[in-house]
Amino acid sequence: MTITLTSRPRRNRLSENIRSLVRENNLQVTDLIMPLFIIDGTNKQQPVESMPGISRFSLDLIVQECKTLNQLGVPAVVLFPSLDDTVKDARATESANDDGLYQRTIAAIKAAIPEMIVMTDVAMDPYSSDGHDGFVTEQGTIDNDITLPILAEMSLSQARAGADVIAPSDMMDGRVGYIREALDQAGFTNVGIMAYSAKYASAYYGPFRDALSSAPKHGDKKTYQMDPANVKEAVREALLDIDEGADIVMVKPGLPYLDVIRAVEEVSEVPVAVYNVSGEYAMVKAASMNGWIDHKKVVLETMLGFKRAGASMILSYHTKEVARWLSE
Repeated sequence: MTITLTSRPRRNRLSENIRSLVRENNLQVTDLIMPLFIIDGTNKQQPVESMPGISRFSLDLIVQECKTLNQLGVPAVVLFPSLDDTVKDARATESANDDGLYQRTIAAIKAAIPEMIVMTDVAMDPYSSDGHDGFVTEQGTIDNDITLPILAEMSLSQARAGADVIAPSDMMDGRVGYIREALDQAGFTNVGIMAYSAKYASAYYGPFRDALSSAPKHGDKKTYQMDPANVKEAVREALLDIDEGADIVMVKPGLPYLDVIRAVEEVSEVPVAVYNVSGEYAMVKAASMNGWIDHKKVVLETMLGFKRAGASMILSYHTKEVARWLSE
């Protein structure tokens, strides 16, 4: 029997060389951003139990970690402070302390590795005695407009320390425009803003909150973080942030929201970032440690999935190991 086929797509899959020629998306080390956790002290490394392979580092060791990442070709890090409760208060005062641990860490990294892009988190929760991203009123609600000047002071302090990109993760309305104006008026016109534009009220953040001890002391974050059921709202949030001056917009988490990445990328005039969050990382690590999946293959497939969905850059706790794999 003679079979006549008008098309044979398999011809483009017959060898690795032909597959590489026709490949639509590629993952490279310059797509990656490494999140790092900071603790006070010297020569201290504290493993995060719910995130195997990830640790909190004291300032001296985080500089060494950044040097290693730089040697692997990783272009950027984003920093998160794990602070003692004694420095936390209702107005997150420590966040604007120019001599604080966070600011000293920014300055130390930039002094040691000037070419490393240092991205900084802007939200009240690491510094707040309430554990919320915004200011909590006596009635227990989150006051959007009282929060904005606090975020601006935090951003200015980080900029003075040498931050390259400010990343507001608080999800307050209008905060990108407020921060942009504050930075510009203070002369920091070259400091970029990467907005957490579509940050969902997700159950995937658990290990991260373990790492920073930053879970809310009461209530939840559903009045400011997004409803996981919504996509059009994410597009609206991204467009608002772009109009207010965001240089990069972000979708967070990643894997359950690939459709959101695609929807935002299709309308965005700026690059789209995705945050491959702690819960996603922990699930892959747990499955691989039990021998249920091929760790390397699953991680690389996940990273490629983010690129295919439309992400220009990926914040991931897998960054260091992926960078090593890509250099092999």
